Amino acid sequence: MTTSNKQNIILVIGLFLSISLFGQTQTPSLKITHLTGDFYVFTTYQTFKDKPMSSNGLYFLTGKGVVMIDTPWDSTQFQPLLDSIKLKHKKKVVLCIATHSHDDRTGGLQFLKQKGVRTYTTKKTDDICKERGEKRPEFYFTKDTTFKVGKYSFQTFYGGEGHTKDNIVIWFGQDKILYGGCVIKSTEATDLGYVGESNLRAWPITLTNIKQKFPNYKFIIPGHQDWTSINSLDHTLDLLQQSVK
Repeated sequence: MTTSNKQNIILVIGLFLSISLFGQTQTPSLKITHLTGDFYVFTTYQTFKDKPMSSNGLYFLTGKGVVMIDTPWDSTQFQPLLDSIKLKHKKKVVLCIATHSHDDRTGGLQFLKQKGVRTYTTKKTDDICKERGEKRPEFYFTKDTTFKVGKYSFQTFYGGEGHTKDNIVIWFGQDKILYGGCVIKSTEATDLGYVGESNLRAWPITLTNIKQKFPNYKFIIPGHQDWTSINSLDHTLDLLQQSVK
């Protein structure tokens, strides 16, 4: 066998192994990505329309402990997320706010409560969870609220109905982070996803209210899929415009 033939065979075997390994690549159960400063995005996964779908949450570090926005979608990752935070930052989660009533936001509230974490939602969200017999927070707030933990101050904002009738966003003014949750769709999204509880007529108005309230964002975190673009709010408006044609 010539050297050239041997090289060709090795190349073919290498390509085959690469393809095989690529085909076996699995979606990670939990992913933590640094956003900026003390802020991190955590991502978990579930199957939606027969495909893995990512779900984003946020946590940030303070001198009083870690604050979490929304809980993992995958219930098997409740404890691993807490463990990862403790291992990585040597801090415990002390507070969690869920941004609407679906289980990709509230699913871990009871678990966190049992771990001594103070859990919050709006009164609207708590009423929905209570009516459905789903996981509820320990505390709720009845209007837009500013929280202060350590050196960080952040505010909740209800701009109106959209993805659900109770969806809120959270604004971190110091770092110009707009945490949109599921009222904002990723630029990776090709449709509006689940709209069984959506108000499609009010949704564009709600997004306009959010944009007017917080116009100077540097980061936007949507509830699902890629979060690296700052154009996701405008993309959601485009998707809504397409949906009513």
